[in-house]
Amino acid sequence: MRANLPGIEVAALAPDLGGFDLATFLRALQPRGEIALRHTVGLLDPLTGDDVEARLDDGLPETLEQVIATYRPQYFKLKLSGDPAADLERITRTAAVLGRIVDPYQVTLDGNEQFGDIDSVIALWQSIAARGALARFAASVRWIEQPLQRDAAEQVSVTSLGRMRPVLIDESDATLDAFPRARALGYTGVSSKSCKGFYKSVLNAARCAHWNSDGSAPRYFLSGEDLTAPAGLAVQQDLALVGLLGIAHVERNGHHYVDGFTGQGASEAEQQRFLAAHPDLYQGRSGAVRLAIRDGKIEFASLDGPGYASRAHPDWQSLEPAGALAATEHP
Repeated sequence: MRANLPGIEVAALAPDLGGFDLATFLRALQPRGEIALRHTVGLLDPLTGDDVEARLDDGLPETLEQVIATYRPQYFKLKLSGDPAADLERITRTAAVLGRIVDPYQVTLDGNEQFGDIDSVIALWQSIAARGALARFAASVRWIEQPLQRDAAEQVSVTSLGRMRPVLIDESDATLDAFPRARALGYTGVSSKSCKGFYKSVLNAARCAHWNSDGSAPRYFLSGEDLTAPAGLAVQQDLALVGLLGIAHVERNGHHYVDGFTGQGASEAEQQRFLAAHPDLYQGRSGAVRLAIRDGKIEFASLDGPGYASRAHPDWQSLEPAGALAATEHP
């Protein structure tokens, strides 16, 4: 990638980058070998032991309290419901748990297309900022992710909200030109997800570098987000992507909602192959191989090699062909 062996041509893919020296940008990339975990706190995720109705007792953390004690993350992503009153109550409870962390922490708020208008988002943020008990939490919020539905997000300006906190597009980032169009509406961030296209992330990173080169303070940024990338090739290739682009922290939720290789029904032999190939990325515990998170970080230097982060392979014969699954689910 640093030598542009794929032959990316910005003139054809991103005319707005005309005149930008992509070759120099790619050569300057400094791929990472580790990244900080940004833990997702879903709307239904228990925050404390009092929220757990039926314990799984599978050896994995079940509450936000336990996640912090086990993985020691410094970055968090909170899902919002679009109901300002309910969101404020949820944020207040979450902030109380995060407030026990001694070191600084950082938070992103995911609107997840749940808000009907931008004024509701502004009202929520103003309520957060006005509440003294949330002062540390408010100061820790880095950005707000896609509060409006994707159709509205392509038409409504978020400039007023962006003056309070940066706003990032996610769901509405559906085409190669989505980020430049969103920029005109006040968005300054865009997500990187492997499911949205490897090359789109590279082009959007180039756009951020281009737009931030005007001599003013950097405003535009790329954020690593997850759509439950499970253990194996999915999480490995996404880590290779965000590592290439030098992103400092990434939302990782596959390890939390899918129990490692076991949750996917992988054989013992397959699990051991991946563990042997990537001992920095995985760990074996209680009869299962899972993502290794140490002091809030994920290490993946072992992914550096030919084959796009794929030193080990799944048991291909055990997998259902995608075409067969599609025909079953959508006759």
